[in-house]
Amino acid sequence: MMNLEVSDEAMVAKLRVENAEFQQCEQEHHKLESTLQSIDSHPYLSPEEEVERKRIQKLKLVAKDKMMEMIRRYKVGRA
Repeated sequence: MMNLEVSDEAMVAKLRVENAEFQQCEQEHHKLESTLQSIDSHPYLSPEEEVERKRIQKLKLVAKDKMMEMIRRYKVGRA
């Protein structure tokens, strides 16, 4: 998934159970990753496919950024 410390993994596990928004972002991230892998399996991409690949990469990054922000807020709230 993401590059996290061991203590962060426990927080992620807790967020997966307790936070519907985190769950939704994580599911979206996984779905986008799967779509990206499917696109990347093609030996050649048309210009339209390249644009779609970039769009999916950006959406995937947005989902990851949201998850990382939730983890950060969770850390701050527990400090």
